[in-house]
Amino acid sequence: MSILFTHAYYLSDDPKEQKIMKPYPPLGLLYVSGYLKSKNISNDVFDTTFSNQTTQLKFILEKKPKVICIYTNLMTKIEVIKLMKILKTETYNFPKIVLGGPDVTYNVENYLKAGADFLVIGEGEETTFELYQAIINNSDTHQINGIAFLENNQVIQTEARTKFKELNELPLPNREAISLEKYLETWKNNHGKSSMTISTQRGCPYTCKWCSTAVYGQSYRRRPAHLVVEEMKMLKEKYNPDAIWFVDDVFTVSHKWLTEFHSEIIKQNAIIPFECITRAERLNDEILRLLKEIGCFRIWIGAESGSQKIIDLMDRRVDINHVKKMIQDTNAIGIETGTFVMVGYPEETIEDIDKTIRYLKEAKPTEYTITIAYPIKGTSLYKEIENKITNKLDWETSTDRDIDFERTYSRKFYKYAVSKVVNEVAFSRLENKFNFVGMKMKIKSILASGFMFINRKKW
Repeated sequence: MSILFTHAYYLSDDPKEQKIMKPYPPLGLLYVSGYLKSKNISNDVFDTTFSNQTTQLKFILEKKPKVICIYTNLMTKIEVIKLMKILKTETYNFPKIVLGGPDVTYNVENYLKAGADFLVIGEGEETTFELYQAIINNSDTHQINGIAFLENNQVIQTEARTKFKELNELPLPNREAISLEKYLETWKNNHGKSSMTISTQRGCPYTCKWCSTAVYGQSYRRRPAHLVVEEMKMLKEKYNPDAIWFVDDVFTVSHKWLTEFHSEIIKQNAIIPFECITRAERLNDEILRLLKEIGCFRIWIGAESGSQKIIDLMDRRVDINHVKKMIQDTNAIGIETGTFVMVGYPEETIEDIDKTIRYLKEAKPTEYTITIAYPIKGTSLYKEIENKITNKLDWETSTDRDIDFERTYSRKFYKYAVSKVVNEVAFSRLENKFNFVGMKMKIKSILASGFMFINRKKW
């Protein structure tokens, strides 16, 4: 076969994920692979998740593809660049390297000068199909929308690709191209149940300043409910997963669609327990009831902060009290909850962090994630802090996660702030707060507060 799809995420190199062990297949790559397959273009997919670069390179050497399409994002960028440099040698016969994914949109020149022959910007299915044909037939690429390449050492970026309006035209992802059993077994062995992913929509209509819309844009396009349910039924019959994770940004954004989805699941007898992400204002008692009836066992409801001031600075357009209420109402109906919080957002103070702790204690989500805010290139947040970046980074060996900027307090302060949040919330949930575990958490919280005080210096 002349075209190969791959990525550069290696689970064995990720200590954090090795503790969590909740890997999912590269759904975006499988969608593009499936689209080319629907056009009668045979292709290979080398999934690196459970493999390593040595085995990956051996596979490429055996297949000798003329075109290698690599997915890149914040997590995999550094490894992707290493892989490109190896592939652009005589050993691998100098294949044409095509990169796609969210990280390429606002790093066009950098990726091209790092070794990519072409970049696919935005949705990849139609663009990759047209680009592959042009490469194989040695024809002009200037008329292909949605790509970038170098010509005489100058960046050529063509007109943006029109996004799919009707997602019912999209073939299903080519899941058969990889070993899904490895994912199912990993989940089962580590968590007692297996899980798979489904995408029902593309784009997000909201304007959160820290969130990237580099691939699907600020839009809302949805697959017909009956097609999503047909996919669920197929997965149920073929792979029998214990759970589904809907990867959409706001699963309940359309109540009309959700009502149709509910009806189709009942009609097609396709119930699989699932979890999803949404926003508090897109939930109510009726929507919660519908979700519970069709197997929803966990809802992630974003807030990002317990301080309304910070939420407003993020342009989240949500009331923290309503977020708290919806988490509580979701818990009350018997559905687990999750929420996301970050510290270190511009203008955040100690008082704002204390409000986040109070929010987590009162809302009582089943789970939550916490991170130190970082600016992704192309987002409104990045534009706001661009002139306040304090560390000069080598682009090829760093990611946007490594960017630091002038915040209210020093970087170290926020490291200890995370520790304080985690230990304060954990302590509040203990039934017996005066045993060894409770005392240990309280001491860690007090120490974190002390180190926050020491490192509270302003920039």
